Amino acid sequence: MMRQAGRYLKDYRDIRQKVSFLQLCKNVDLAAEVSLQPLRIVGVDAVIFFSDILIPVEAMGVTVELTDKGPEIAHPVRSNADVQKLRAPDPADDMPFVGAILRRLRTELRDQVPLIGFSGAPWTLASYMIEGGGSKSFAEIKKMAFSEPATLHALLDRLASTIISYLRFQVESGAQVVQLFDTWAGELTRRDYETFALPVTKRIFEEIGARVPRILYINGCSNILELMASSGADVLSVDWRIPIGEARARVGDRVALQGNLDPCVLLGSASNLTATADRILKDAGPGGHIFNLGHGILPMTPVDNAKALVEFVKSYRHRQ
Repeated sequence: MMRQAGRYLKDYRDIRQKVSFLQLCKNVDLAAEVSLQPLRIVGVDAVIFFSDILIPVEAMGVTVELTDKGPEIAHPVRSNADVQKLRAPDPADDMPFVGAILRRLRTELRDQVPLIGFSGAPWTLASYMIEGGGSKSFAEIKKMAFSEPATLHALLDRLASTIISYLRFQVESGAQVVQLFDTWAGELTRRDYETFALPVTKRIFEEIGARVPRILYINGCSNILELMASSGADVLSVDWRIPIGEARARVGDRVALQGNLDPCVLLGSASNLTATADRILKDAGPGGHIFNLGHGILPMTPVDNAKALVEFVKSYRHRQ
C-alpha cells in the first residue's frame, strides 16, 4: 500500500518520536525497521524501502526541510541561473544510505517478498523545487512552463539524469522493482503532459531498461491514461477516480494495472471495505493486476482494517 510505512502504525510513531523524518530516511537501522513493519504487522506482499522522493533533490544542492506539513524549500528554483547551479549527484557518494538500506532489506527479506525502490518523476520533483513546497494551483511551475519553457525543460532534463542514476543505484543495491511517482502530472492538460512530463519519463524508463519491472503512478490520471501506457512502464498505477475496469478497457493488455482503492474506504466499515475491494478485483480481471490504494494510506486508518484488506485480497480467487 502506498505510504505503507507511516503514521497509522504505532510502531512507526514510536520511532518517529525519537528522530526527525529526514534523520529517519538516512538512518540505515531505523529506515530498514520501518520498511519491514508493514510486512510484519499487516502482511503485505512486498516491501517498499523507506525514504522520501526529495532525497535526490537535496543531493542536487537544494536545501529541503521535511516537516509534518510537507516539504519546504526556502530558496525555490525560479531561473536558468538557479538550474545551472544544481549538482549532478553520484548516488553512491551523496546518498550512500539509500544503497545501505536496500542491501540491508534484501538480506533481511531473503526473497520472502519483492523489494521495491522508487523515485519521484521529473515533473513532480520540479513542482516542489519551483513552488517551494506543496501547491494547490501549481501556478509557479506553470508560469515557467508558459513563459520560460527552455528553463523548465533544462530543469526536467537535469532531474531525469539524476533519477536515472538514482534508480540504477537502487537496482544495483537490491531493488527488484522500481516505481516512478509523478503524482502531480495529473494537474496537466493532455498536451502539456505530452510536452513536459512524458518525454523525460520515457527517457528514464528507456535508460533503466527492462532489468526490473517499472511502475508509473500519477494521481488524477484519467485524462492521460493512454499516454502513460506509451511511457515504457510495465505497470500503470492509477488513482481511485477512474474505474479500474475502464482503465483496463482503455489500455488493453499491453501493461499491467496497479490500484485503485480510495484510501478513505479504509476508514469505514469492514463490510463496505471488502465489498469495494471485491468489486475492484472483479473489474480488474484475472490479468496483470497489483491490488493497491489509489493514493497514500491515511494516518487515521485503523490497523485492523488494513489487515482485513490485505487478508481479503490475498485470499481472493478469480472464477475461471
